Amino acid sequence: MMQITIYTDGACRGNPGPGGYGCILQYEGPDGNLYEKELSSGYKMTTNNRMEILAAVAALEALKRPCEITLYSDSQYLVNAFQQGWLENWKKRNWFRDAKKKEKVKNVDLWKRLDALLTQHTVRFHWVKGHAENPYNNRCDELAVAAALDKEKQLTDEGFVQ
Repeated sequence: MMQITIYTDGACRGNPGPGGYGCILQYEGPDGNLYEKELSSGYKMTTNNRMEILAAVAALEALKRPCEITLYSDSQYLVNAFQQGWLENWKKRNWFRDAKKKEKVKNVDLWKRLDALLTQHTVRFHWVKGHAENPYNNRCDELAVAAALDKEKQLTDEGFVQ
């Protein structure tokens, strides 16, 4: 399996507000060189958490075949959903955070997309401190913020519910 390193970040100008995501996909080619691809997109009205999840979704959807992936994010919401088993528990409880309180999980549409992608790939999630010394995380932040501010290219986040 091809090994890919992915860095992701989401941003929102207000929460909710205009938002965007940025991601960097890296792999070593057969020639030994490191190749990178940057992705980003902006949305008229969304939330920061939606953009954090969507960054991971967009990166995984860009892959054309099953891969072994190390994914870095500064979103504890995203990383903890996997490292602490939240996603599996939400699925067992039919997408409720707490079955007794009938508290629905937010952003279910994106969690389901991400969950489906995880059946195709092997993904290890790692948390990195945001706005720190990781140049790839900082670049993802730049991409996300630029996409959030580019009003001419902003899309509608169909799953956003206010």
